[in-house]
Amino acid sequence: MEKKTIKEISKLWSEDKRQYVKLSTISAYVLILENHILPDFGNETEFCESKVQKLVLQKLNSGLSRKSVRDILIVIKMVQKFGAKHGWLQYQEWSIKYPTEQTKHELEVLSVSHQRKIMQYAIDNFTFRNLGIYICLSTGMRIGELCALKWGDIDLQTETISINRTIERIYVIEGNARHTELIIGTPKTKNSIREIPMSRELLKVIRPLKKVMNDDFFILTNEAKPTEPRTYRNYYKDLLKKLDIPDLKFHGLRHSFATRCIESQCDYKTVSVILGHANISTTLNLYVHPNIEQKKKCINRMFKSLGTN
Repeated sequence: MEKKTIKEISKLWSEDKRQYVKLSTISAYVLILENHILPDFGNETEFCESKVQKLVLQKLNSGLSRKSVRDILIVIKMVQKFGAKHGWLQYQEWSIKYPTEQTKHELEVLSVSHQRKIMQYAIDNFTFRNLGIYICLSTGMRIGELCALKWGDIDLQTETISINRTIERIYVIEGNARHTELIIGTPKTKNSIREIPMSRELLKVIRPLKKVMNDDFFILTNEAKPTEPRTYRNYYKDLLKKLDIPDLKFHGLRHSFATRCIESQCDYKTVSVILGHANISTTLNLYVHPNIEQKKKCINRMFKSLGTN
């Protein structure tokens, strides 16, 4: 067996992988390699379980989320499989353990009154950027999808918005050179390419505008040039301060839309499709957390069905 270092295998793996995935995906992988994997494993010739376990605990203790740590493990496994397939290292199965979580992570969402306040402000103080926030709270779209949205994506006949592109700034590493690039590409997954119906309220705002707008212009700028997510995120943060609403990540608007849908008894599958989730379990895990009243009703219904008094 011709042994190679993890650094050498990683370089060959990323060159191979580049042919099959989006530029944003390979950039994310290379960034994970550079920042988290190669500093500890670059000169090694295998991914030893004890060292991988140590890395996991170190990253969690440094404040990385479990999701970020799982992403690191996914890249390690892909590199290991690639290396084993070419006979450069020994494939190893590991059983990685995570510490027990002591605290439950609450999903950050707007209260109903704060959501109403933002939506009313957007209507009363029309700008294209404010319209974007109203659209997001009416559809649950991601910030990259919103920044890439054009007037041509709105169909007044079917009363739907088509999501078929996203915009993001990616970190590109080419050898020793590093730079960022703003790219417009296809959405996150094939499920993310979707059509979202517009509410009556959103239609009322959109209909007169759509008739006089250039289909090739981006909605948030009403120009041929888009705004990028980072810039729009800053605008949104300033707006929350102005309205005296507690700080909430922009993604919290998507969570707020989904939460309101679930609270309104929408069926989970429909909510999942509107959000463009890869599968319904993502929706269930994120948003379906019955409160104590719902739990009581459920138990009472069960006893009622038994015919007990």
